[in-house]
Amino acid sequence: MNNQKLLRLIIGGLVIVTIWKFILSPSSSKGTSGQTHQTIQGSKFWADQRVPQLNLDEKQEDPEKKEHTDGPVVQPVEKNMIQSNQEDSEPGVSDDTQTDPLKIVHLDLKGAAPKVTYLKELFPLLSSLGANGILLEYEDMFPYEGELAILKSSFAYSPEDIEEIKSLAKQHKLELIPLVQVFGHMEFVLKHKKYFRLREVETFPNSLNPLAPESMELVQDMLTQVMNKHRDARWFHIGADEVRGLGESEDSKRWLEANNGDMGRLFLNHVTAVGKFMTKLKRGMKLILWDDMFRKLSSKSIKESGLQDLASPMIWQYAQDLNVKEIGNYISKYEEAGFQGVWFASAFKGASGIDQTWTPINHHLKNHLQWQEVITSMPQYKSVRFQGIALTGWQRYEHHTVLCELLPVAIPSLAVCLQTLKYGSFDAKAQSEVQRIIGCEIELSKNECKGVSFPGSDVYEMVKKINDNLESSVKKIMQSYHVKGSFSSYHRKRNFANPRNLAFFKDELKKLMNEWDSFLMTFQQIMNAIFYPDTLEEWLEENVNEHIERLNEMVVDVERIIKLNGQPKADALLTR
Repeated sequence: MNNQKLLRLIIGGLVIVTIWKFILSPSSSKGTSGQTHQTIQGSKFWADQRVPQLNLDEKQEDPEKKEHTDGPVVQPVEKNMIQSNQEDSEPGVSDDTQTDPLKIVHLDLKGAAPKVTYLKELFPLLSSLGANGILLEYEDMFPYEGELAILKSSFAYSPEDIEEIKSLAKQHKLELIPLVQVFGHMEFVLKHKKYFRLREVETFPNSLNPLAPESMELVQDMLTQVMNKHRDARWFHIGADEVRGLGESEDSKRWLEANNGDMGRLFLNHVTAVGKFMTKLKRGMKLILWDDMFRKLSSKSIKESGLQDLASPMIWQYAQDLNVKEIGNYISKYEEAGFQGVWFASAFKGASGIDQTWTPINHHLKNHLQWQEVITSMPQYKSVRFQGIALTGWQRYEHHTVLCELLPVAIPSLAVCLQTLKYGSFDAKAQSEVQRIIGCEIELSKNECKGVSFPGSDVYEMVKKINDNLESSVKKIMQSYHVKGSFSSYHRKRNFANPRNLAFFKDELKKLMNEWDSFLMTFQQIMNAIFYPDTLEEWLEENVNEHIERLNEMVVDVERIIKLNGQPKADALLTR
C-alpha cells in the first residue's frame, strides 16, 4: 500500500511539473510574437545588422507601391530589398535619442573641403566648444559609385575616409548627420550632360524636374549610396531649399494645368515621396529639410501632404538683424501643420558676402544673439519641440560661385557663436571660455583674434596678412612718386624711361616681390596640409595671383628697361 501511495505521489508530481512547464512555455504563435517584439525593441540586435543594398531597376515592381496620379511617386525597387515585414526591414533608429537640443556645426564640402587629417584636429575642438553634432553636406565629395561615379570630385573622400570621419565623430560624441540635396541646388549633378534631361529648366542646372521619369530613381540611388555609408545615422538632411525655376519644365506645366496651378503641391509631392522612400530605407529615420519653400504655403496644404509625419523643417536665417517675429510666425505655421519638431539654422561663416575672405565676427555674433531670443521663446509653442540649431558654414553660395572664407579663418567666429549659444550672450564668461579653448582674445572692434593657437591658426594669420597687406602693398608702390612719374604703362609699353628714376624704386620693388614669394611659398605648404590642391589653386587665383603677377611684371619691365640706358622710345606710329 505504501508503495502504491509513493507511486501515485511520483506520478502526480510529474504531471504537475509538466503542466507548469506548459504554462511557462509560449505557444508557437506566441513565440513568434515575442520574438518580433524582442527584435524591434532590442537595440543590440539591430546594431549587428547591415543596411541592404538597394538596386534600382525600372522593370521591377514594388508590391507596396501605390499609384499617385497627382504627382511624383517613389520609383520601383527590388522587392526583396525592402520588406514590409518589420522583422526583415532595415534596422530602425534606436530609442536612445538625444533629448536636449543639438548644436550642430555644418561643414559645407562643395568647396575647400578639409582633409581628414585636419578633421582629426577640428572635431575635438568643436566638442570642447560645446558642439555635439556635425551636419555633413557632401555634394561632390562623397565617393559615389557605379552610374553615379561621374558626380564625385577628383578629390572626393574615399570610403576609408568616410569610415574615419564617422569614427572621429563617435569618438568626440558628435552626432553625424549627412546632407544630400534632392530637389534644388543639384548643380553638382545636373551640370553633367548625362543628366541635362532631368533639369527643371533646360538651360539651368539648379533644380531637378520632379516629374521626369528618371528623377526619383536618381535621387533614390544617391540617397541609398550615402545611407549605406551611414548605417548608424539617426537623422538625415534632404536639403530641398531654393528650388529655382520650379514649374517651368513642360512636365510641370502640364501637371500644373491639370491641378489648378498648385505649385505648393508640386513641391510637396516630391519631397514627401523622398521622405517615404527614406523611412522605408530605414525605419524610424528622422528627416530634416530646409524650410524656405514652405514659407508661402498654408499649414493646411503642408498637413494634407503628410510630410509632417516624415520630417522636420529647419528654419534658416543668416542676417545679423533677422526678424524674430517673422521666425515666430513660421514656427506657429509649422506647429499648426502638425510638425512635432523644428530646427533652426544660423551662420558662423559664408553668409556675409558671396566672395568674403575674412569672417566678420560681429555680424555672426548678432545673428546668434537674435536666434538665442527665438530659442528662449520656444516654451510658448506647446506641440512643437525645438530639436536643435545648425551653425552653418557655407563655403560657396552655390556650386558654380567663388569660395567664401576658408574654414580655419572662421574658427574664432564659430567659437564666439557656440559660446554665445551656451551662455545666452557673449558675456565675460563666454569671452573667457573662447580665449581658454582657442588660445586667443577676441577683439570685436577690430574683427580679429589676437594670439591664435587653434587648428589651422597658421592659415588664419597668413590669410589675414594677405587680406590686409598684399593688394595695399602693391598699390602703395604703384602710387609712389617715381613709379607714377617715370614708369607708367605708357613708358613700359614704349620701353622708355630714365634709368636714374627707375633706380629710386627698383630695389624696393624687388624686395617686396621676394618677400611675398617667400611668404606665399610657406602659405602653400600650410594650405596643402589642410586642403586639396584644387582649393589652393582656386584661392590663389581669386585672391593672390592678380597682385603678384602685377608685381612680377613690374620687376621684369624694370630690369629690361633699365638696361636700355634711356634710349629713345619705340614709336608705335613708325612701326605700323
